[in-house]
Amino acid sequence: MSVSSIPLQFFLSDFWIPTIDGLEHSEPCKHDSPAEPDSIYDAWLASRHTLPEGVGRGVPGASRPITVTNLKLAHRMAKLCAPEMLKLFWSHHPLRALLMVSISFVRGIFPVFKGYSHAMIINEVQSLISSGHFTWPHLVRLLGTEFLRVVLEKYLDSFATNNEHLVQSSARFSVEYQQMEQRVRLDVPTLSDPIVRDLLSESDLFVSSFQGVGGFGLLSPFDFIRIFTLLSELVSHIYILSTLQYGPLPLITLAFSLLSTAYPFFQSSFMLYRYGFEVPAFTDNDMRLAEKQEQMRQLSLSESHRPEVMLFGLGPWILDTWAAAREAGLGINPSRRPQESIFSHMNVAEVLTALQNIPFVLMLQSSTSLGSLSLYRSSIQSIVYTVSNLFITVQMAIQGIFLMGAFCASMQIEPLLQPKREEKVKYESKTGGMRIEARNLSFTYPGCTEPALKNVSFTLEAGETLALVGYNGSGKSTLGKLLLRIVDFNSGELYINDVDIRRHDPAELHAATTAVFQGFSKYNGTVSENVGVGYVADIACPEALRRAVRLAESERIVDGLPQGIDTRLDAYGFDAPPPPPGPMPTCGGARPAWMPHGLSGGEWQRIALARAFMRAGRPEVHLLLFDEPTSALDAHAQNKICDTIDAIARAPSGRRTKTVVFITHRLATARRADKIAMMEHGCITEFGTHDELLARGGAYAALYRASL
Repeated sequence: MSVSSIPLQFFLSDFWIPTIDGLEHSEPCKHDSPAEPDSIYDAWLASRHTLPEGVGRGVPGASRPITVTNLKLAHRMAKLCAPEMLKLFWSHHPLRALLMVSISFVRGIFPVFKGYSHAMIINEVQSLISSGHFTWPHLVRLLGTEFLRVVLEKYLDSFATNNEHLVQSSARFSVEYQQMEQRVRLDVPTLSDPIVRDLLSESDLFVSSFQGVGGFGLLSPFDFIRIFTLLSELVSHIYILSTLQYGPLPLITLAFSLLSTAYPFFQSSFMLYRYGFEVPAFTDNDMRLAEKQEQMRQLSLSESHRPEVMLFGLGPWILDTWAAAREAGLGINPSRRPQESIFSHMNVAEVLTALQNIPFVLMLQSSTSLGSLSLYRSSIQSIVYTVSNLFITVQMAIQGIFLMGAFCASMQIEPLLQPKREEKVKYESKTGGMRIEARNLSFTYPGCTEPALKNVSFTLEAGETLALVGYNGSGKSTLGKLLLRIVDFNSGELYINDVDIRRHDPAELHAATTAVFQGFSKYNGTVSENVGVGYVADIACPEALRRAVRLAESERIVDGLPQGIDTRLDAYGFDAPPPPPGPMPTCGGARPAWMPHGLSGGEWQRIALARAFMRAGRPEVHLLLFDEPTSALDAHAQNKICDTIDAIARAPSGRRTKTVVFITHRLATARRADKIAMMEHGCITEFGTHDELLARGGAYAALYRASL
């Protein structure tokens, strides 16, 4: 089974059973874990069914128990994901990646040289003391060699750290970019499935682990390489022990040796307590870059913004803006990374480790040299630490494999609204607007039993204006989302220009429409950004922005703001970042440029209208949909906006060029439409002109008379 077909299958099989009358809610189906999963998704899903009872599949990131079944699943997932992950690490800096792995092996051999160097120094001091002839040149050479070893080791560590930072930053950028690229592709129906949500949540944990904040401790994908280092170190210590000649070792000497070895840890703890942490300083530019990254990330991940991200085609703009800020923030270019002094992190206690054992010479009455004793003691202790760390790292690595599998599986999800390649039909416009024909449309929101729409049918000719009216909860906004291809219907048929809407690429339809949603988004940005996202190609064009503002009758509002169109707006905590550090402004002082400016409900609505007007007049736009566009405006402003929309929908000759759909509870607006659809309980109960519906004396006529 291909992963690209998975979302549709488990949308229908796991949670919804299609019937003639629509989709009825059912209990989740049980999945049998296959012995050899066919795909990454199958293996990931099977691992969720091995969770302990009570955890269930509703807790993304839950730790899988270490069982034979899960070990097989982890092996299968690692096998399937390995090519993609290796390509990820190899693609940007292949030589540096190879060097990083090689250095990891070499680091494991360091304890061999360190142990033998310390043993030789101790043996030389023991020999000098026992002979009584203090000839220092050989001891000085040994100490000099040890000092040179420490310098070289620190230099290699410094180089390895910088090299690893560059490789890790590049890989981190790639996985974050892939994550955001996939998120802006996914549509509302796909994201509404609970299993997809869990899959994406565990994928997010994998991505966040590149920052050292993974879901299972602090294991990063780069910590997998530490396993090679630990194995190399373990083999080195075993080799050291195999070369030693053992004699009687006094217990007290061994105890003192262990305490001496522990001294650097106590020293590090004291230094940390005494001098604290070194906090890095962040510049204003760093803060601006971080803010822009988070703003774009919120746009890509927030479900509240998803309809407008889809409709206005913001995906490429979000990715380009985020990528530019992210690359600058990470400092992937190695020339920008400051180089630290080789000697800045040298641990003096490490150089003196051999000398700390000299007092034990006086206590040792054995033929075994003190150097051999020290080497034996350090090797034993290192083996204990290495095996313990190796055990913990392997456990965490197994859990990390499931997160990696979730990431790889999530990258292969196809949006539900996207038609199959062989069924896709390119959207072609007709002169005079968009013709819409609905036949028995029904739709039920996931998790609900009562349909939001039931057997909705109507025909709207190209260039006509339709008003959807009715009480709250009657299905008006839901029908608008179906027409805009934001959500998919469960049964029935919907034709755009006589072509099944499911055969069109949603992106092509969205490029031919513009809209104001009832719950329009309030972006944490400037006025120009809030307006310009309606047509991002002109987001930096002052003339286009000013024209949209003028059409929305919001020039007075914008001109009255502190920085005009560049004023940052207050999104009422929607995704607003915290204020920058520093003193807050006092009463009577000048308002800082960074402080967002608040707008009233009516003012925000005009900004949303200006956003829609950014591309409403473009020739490729054939459908204008307005969901309660004037609900917060007075009657005079409402009439002017309606006049503007009517003018935009016509050519200079007066010929209709665009289809308009109004969703409104104001019947003064509805009566201006060519056709009116009265909706009740998810159904269209009346359809016709204003005069026709009044003559019928039905629900519309009663609602109209009540509004007078």
